[in-house]
Amino acid sequence: MSRRILRTLFLPSSGYNNISSLILLLLCSSTVNSDSHSLRYYYTGVSAPGSGLPEFSISGYVDDRQIDKYSSDSRKNIPVAQWMNKKDPEYWERETKIAKQTERWFRHDVRTAMSRFNQTGGFHFYQVMYGCELCDDGSIRGYEQHGYDGREFLSLDTKTWTYIPTMAEAQISTQRSNSPGVQAGEKSKHYLENECIQALKEYVEFGREDLERRVRPQVKVSGQERDGILTLHCQAYGFHPKPVDVKWMKNEEDDLPTYQRTNTLPNPDGTNQIRVSAEVIPKEGDSYSCYVDHSSLEEPLLVRWEPTKPSSWVIPVAVAVVVIALLVAGVGGYFLYRKKKDGYKTTGTSDTSSDQSSIAAKA
Repeated sequence: MSRRILRTLFLPSSGYNNISSLILLLLCSSTVNSDSHSLRYYYTGVSAPGSGLPEFSISGYVDDRQIDKYSSDSRKNIPVAQWMNKKDPEYWERETKIAKQTERWFRHDVRTAMSRFNQTGGFHFYQVMYGCELCDDGSIRGYEQHGYDGREFLSLDTKTWTYIPTMAEAQISTQRSNSPGVQAGEKSKHYLENECIQALKEYVEFGREDLERRVRPQVKVSGQERDGILTLHCQAYGFHPKPVDVKWMKNEEDDLPTYQRTNTLPNPDGTNQIRVSAEVIPKEGDSYSCYVDHSSLEEPLLVRWEPTKPSSWVIPVAVAVVVIALLVAGVGGYFLYRKKKDGYKTTGTSDTSSDQSSIAAKA
C-alpha cells in the first residue's frame, strides 16, 4: 500500500487564522549529481465545488513525474505515468477506496477550519503534502506539512515525530495529534519509514529508464546595459532530471548575487528549463560567465557573455554605402554642371540668332 488515510488533525472548537499552502522541503543534502528519489502526495480539499476545481483531489509524484491522480469528479484513482500501468487492477481499486475514505475526512477538515475562522462562505482550501525520500547514500527521510488558505499551519518534526504548530492558532490541533491517546506522529513515522519507502523503491524500478534519463542542458546568455547597469540573463533549457545549479560568476571566480530566478519549469517533452538573471555595474577588464551544473555533465558548463560586436559584414557594407553615396553625389554634381554649361550655350546661340534676324530685317 503506497497511500494512507489521513485522519483529521482538527478538533471542533473555535479560533485560529489562515493555514498554509505546502512547501516541499529538500531533506537530502542534495546536489545536482544526486541519485536520490522521492515519493510524495498532494491532497487538496476546497469549500466551493462550483469554483471550477474538484471538491477533493490527490496527485502523486515520484521525483518530478506525476504517477497517479484522484478527484471527487472522477471518483477513481488512475495512473498518469505510463509505467504505473504495471500495477494490477486490484491495486487501483484499493487506492480508489483509500482516496474515497480520505475525501470524507477532508470535507470535515474544510468545514471545521472555516468554523474556527468564523467563515460561513467563500472559497477556502485545505492542503496536505507528505512523502518520503531515499537519498543516494542510503539514508531515508520523511515529511508531512499541513496548510489552509495559503498559509503555513503545522508540520511534522521527524526528529521527535511530533507535530509542530507554525502559528499560535494551531495549538489545539497539535495538542490533539501529540496526545498519548492519539500519537499521530508515531503512526506517520511507521508509514513514512516503511510503507512509503517500499512503494518508492518499487515505483523507481518501474520507471527507472524514464526517471534516470540524463539530457544535457542547452545554455543561452544575453545582456542589456541601461543607465550604467548591466542586466545579465542565463537560460538553461532542455535538461533532465530536474535538479540543476545555475548562477552567474564574475571573472570565473566570484558568484554574483541573483537578481531574479524562475522556478525550474517543465517542457512539453519532459525536459526542464530555468532562467537566472544578475545585475552588475560593468568595469574594464571584468568578465561574466553563466555557471551550469547538472547530473548529465561530466564537468560544469561555463558560458561566457560577450558584449555585442558589429558583425563582420557591417563595416564593409558601411564603406560601400559611403562610396556609393559619394559616387551618386559626384555623378549628380557632374550632370548639374553640364546642365548649367549647356544652358549658357543655348542662351548665347539664341542671342546670336536674334541679332542676325534683326540685321536681316533691316536689310
